[in-house]
Order: sequence, then C-alpha cells, then structure tokens
Amino acid sequence: MVRTRSQLAWVPGDPTEVDADLDNQVARAHRLLGRRRVLVITGAGMSTDSGIPDYRSPDAVPRTPMTIDMFLGSPDFRRRYWARNHLGWRHMDAALPNRGHHAITELQRLGMVSGVITQNVDMLHIKAGTAPVLELHGCYGRVCCVDCGWQISRHRLAGILEPLNADFSARIRSRGAIEVAPDADVAVSDTNDFAMIDCLECGGALKPAIIYFGESVPKSTVQQGYSMIDDADAVLVLGSSLTVMSGLRFVRHAQRCGKSVVVVNRGHTRGDDIADLKIDHRCADVLAGLIDAERVGSRRPDSSAQHQIVGVHHRAS
Repeated sequence: MVRTRSQLAWVPGDPTEVDADLDNQVARAHRLLGRRRVLVITGAGMSTDSGIPDYRSPDAVPRTPMTIDMFLGSPDFRRRYWARNHLGWRHMDAALPNRGHHAITELQRLGMVSGVITQNVDMLHIKAGTAPVLELHGCYGRVCCVDCGWQISRHRLAGILEPLNADFSARIRSRGAIEVAPDADVAVSDTNDFAMIDCLECGGALKPAIIYFGESVPKSTVQQGYSMIDDADAVLVLGSSLTVMSGLRFVRHAQRCGKSVVVVNRGHTRGDDIADLKIDHRCADVLAGLIDAERVGSRRPDSSAQHQIVGVHHRAS
C-alpha cells in the first residue's frame, strides 16, 4: 500500500526552493539510480539540518579537531576533551533525524536504498530507522578503554561524571550560551578543574568509541564497507566532501567496479571527477525529488520485474 505524504516521517521542502535546474538534475540522478540497489554514503552535511555543525561546508566555522596522538599523548588533552564532551554530548544525544534522514529510510522502503555507510557519529540514521548502517567512524554513544577494551555507555559515564563535576558545570554554564562543536563537544578552554575517571576494569584511559583524526578505521569495518559496495548496483554520496580517505576509498572502489556514482554536496568534493553526476544542492531537496521519481516509476507496468532484472544483471557483472 502506498502511503500519502501526510503519513510519512519526512516533510517535503518549500516548493518555491525547487527550481527547474534542480528538477533536471534529480531526473538525471534517478536515471542513474532508479530501480537499482543503491548504497548511500553520508557525511556531516547530512546532519547540519539537525543542528549538528560540520567542519567543511562553505559556512562552517574553522576548527582544529583533536588528533589521536594528542589524545593518547597527554593527560591534559584527555581532560580537555572529556570536559568539553561532558558539556556538549547531550546536544548530539538530543538531536533528531531531519527530513533527509527520513527520506533515506523512505527510499529504502521503496526498494532503492540497500544500506548506509556513514562518516557521522551522531546515530541519526539509526534513529530514523534505516538498516543496515555501518558507522565508519564509530558513534558518540559508547566509551571504551584504550588498554583492555572495556566499554561503558555514554549515558552511564555521564551519571558517574555529573556529581564529580557539579561545580565545573555550574561555572561554565553561568557564562550563558556555549558554542557547540561537531564532535559531541563544546568550545571551552579552561578545563583544569574537570575530574575524569579511568577504566573501572584496568585503570586505563577511557576514549569515546569514535575514530579520531589520524586514527585508522579498523580493517574489519573497511572490509564490511567494501562488501556493502559490492552488493549494490550504484552509490549515492550525500553531504560529504570526501576529504578523508575513509570515505573516498569506497567511492573509488565503486567507480572501478563500473557502478554508477552520484554525489550530492554543497561545494567541491574529492569525488567530483569520478562521479557520473555531481549535484551542488541541499541533500534533503534532492532526496525528496528522488522519492517522487521512484514512486512514479513504481507505478509503471512490470516495474518490479524490471527491478529484479536490473539487480541480477549488476550483481552478476
């Protein structure tokens, strides 16, 4: 049964924002992606409409993220990170999927999307109900020991840290609004009085289950990503500049395998030269157009049979 728009979680954008050029680009994208198994790769630009800032969009504030060497090499850097995270992680925890996330879930319901590889740590695809989701850079909701691997949820860790840092939190919050940063933290510099705990199992340092700048994605995660690409017929990149190799490698792999690649991002990406189509526009608007096009296609005679034939052809090639 086809649901009406009022029954969907995603909400279409303002029709006045959709111009003829965007309509043409969406039509081209659908010719490349329609009625095929599409693997979606998302970056930080996918989540800005949910109130989570990014690093590299045209409007992004210049920032210097902490590297893995900084985090592991200095107790002061670790204290600074955890102080900032303690004040800011609930902003990410409270964030809700935007209409772009819900549109991906709807495209999966329509049979187009096979899964998502995300560079984001915000868990918004999971909140939106998409599956499977490969969290390439981990997620903010888990914390692990760098020595023994013991894990604790971020909610449980917060329950331990809050009474230890009541004065610290009150002092910072008394200043008023705090600038939120992209990685579940805030912009605060004076953190010397923050109290952090060590691993409750071995006494080692605790680290969020997030891949830091300068840290490698686990080989098992990379292999799972390649398998998801191999099982798809095409790749749709949303909101990622593909600046880091962790995401770019999958796009290059798809292109080498002869799969269609469509990139949607505001601004230049490292995948522009190998993409079959690049659309410089808001992800949610493009996805809304793809939903409309896919619904029209699904009403064509024998469209399900065409979908099966296309899928078998590409998986066999």
